Amino acid sequence: MKKHTFIVCTLLLNLSSAFAADPPPVPAKPPVQPLGFFITSTAIGNGADLGGLQGADAHCQKLATDAGAGNRIWHAYLSTQAVNGQAAVNARDRIGSGPWYNARSIKVANNVADLHGDTLDSARLGNNLSRTTALTEKNENIKGAGDTPNQHDIITGSQPDGRAYADAADHTCKNYTISSADGSTQLGHFDRTGGGNTSWNSAHPSRGCGQDNLVKTGGAGLLYCFATN
Repeated sequence: MKKHTFIVCTLLLNLSSAFAADPPPVPAKPPVQPLGFFITSTAIGNGADLGGLQGADAHCQKLATDAGAGNRIWHAYLSTQAVNGQAAVNARDRIGSGPWYNARSIKVANNVADLHGDTLDSARLGNNLSRTTALTEKNENIKGAGDTPNQHDIITGSQPDGRAYADAADHTCKNYTISSADGSTQLGHFDRTGGGNTSWNSAHPSRGCGQDNLVKTGGAGLLYCFATN
C-alpha cells in the first residue's frame, strides 16, 4: 500500500511540475548609453567672454574629460554672428547628428531636427530637454526657477531654430569675447520655465555681458555641451 501511495504522489508531483506556470521573464535592462549632452557644472567665470567658440569648446571638452567622456569631441551649443568678413556660425551645425543622452542614459533628442522641432510632428512632441533631464556632466541638477540662486539661463546666442541672428544687434557679446556691462547675448531656459518664454535655447537676452550681469539676469554663465561624434 505504501508503495502504491508513493507512486501516486510521485505522479501527482510530476504532473504539478509539468503544468506549473513558467516564471515571468526578467525585463532586460536598457543598455547604458554614452554621455552625449550636459550643462556645464561650472562657468568659465568671465561672464560671456568665453574665449570665443574655441574657448567654449575647450571648456566643454575639459569637463567631459573629467567625467570620463573625453574620448568624444565636444562642442558648446553656441551661434556666432557675421563680423569683419567672418561668416556666421549656427549652433545647430556644430553639435553632430545625435542621438544625445544625458548622464543618466536618458535620451534628450534623436537628432538636430528633433532637438529644434523642425517638422510639425517634432514641434508638437517637443524634445526631451527639461528640468529633469538637463543634467551636468557630473549627473547633477542645476538650480532653476524657484531655486536660490536661479541659474536657469544658458548662453546660446541663438534663435529658436538654432541659427545665428542676422540683424545688426549684438546677440552674442561680440561672439563671446567681451565681459563688460555693455552688449548682450541670447539665453535659453533649461527648465522651460519663466519669463513668458519657455524656450530651452532662445528665451531672452542678457542684461549685459559681465559675470554679474549674467547672475542678475538669472544665470551663471553656463553652457550646453554636445558630443559631435
